[in-house]
Amino acid sequence: RGGEEEEEEEEGWHQLYPGHIPTSPLQKALLAAGSAVMALYDPYRHDMVAVLGETTGCLALPNLRDKMKNHPEGYHILQERPRIRLSTLDMARLQGLPDGSLGREYIRFLEDNKVSPDTRMPPKFVDDEELAYVIQRYREVHDLMHTLLGMPTNMLGEVVVKWFEAVQTGLPMCVLGAAFGPLRLSTRKLQVLATELVPWAIRSGLNASCVLNVYYEQRWEQPVESLREELGIFPPP
Repeated sequence: RGGEEEEEEEEGWHQLYPGHIPTSPLQKALLAAGSAVMALYDPYRHDMVAVLGETTGCLALPNLRDKMKNHPEGYHILQERPRIRLSTLDMARLQGLPDGSLGREYIRFLEDNKVSPDTRMPPKFVDDEELAYVIQRYREVHDLMHTLLGMPTNMLGEVVVKWFEAVQTGLPMCVLGAAFGPLRLSTRKLQVLATELVPWAIRSGLNASCVLNVYYEQRWEQPVESLREELGIFPPP
């Protein structure tokens, strides 16, 4: 290990957290361009979407971190660094919660759409340990955004959630997904998206308080409708 540390020092870089890959601005630009092309070609390439988010979030992530630091619940999250994974979820307890509660509806979303929180990739290219946690937290609450917004994981649902997240976070990755995701939709779905869903997602994103400032693990019993109202998310169309 001592030899590895000496080699890192000689090369002028070091790991800030496990899995961190230091990159220069040029390398980040190349990674961003390549991942953007691949993500547009196949929006379900979550690895490419993840790389795009990390290499283009240099302005948005500090802003999100500051919003969390300036909010009591967000600051608490930054201090405790909770993780949403199968190993941290009491699945039996969440399944036993009343219908309509955040925990029960979140588990229902995972089961209905056959998704798992463990598929969220750990950050690699964010050159700040605290900001790396911020983007990790954003990824792990993404399914909770689907739950709060009442959106499935099909392309239409993903585009709607991306519009909401783009307004909320300012992450270029979300803006790109919101702008180009509709290209894969049918004419009928585009009409519904343009006339109903996007206007609602934008209004909700602008009206809602920062969704990263919610300690969801302490809110499982809260009714989804109550949390929507508290955050300022308008009821889904």
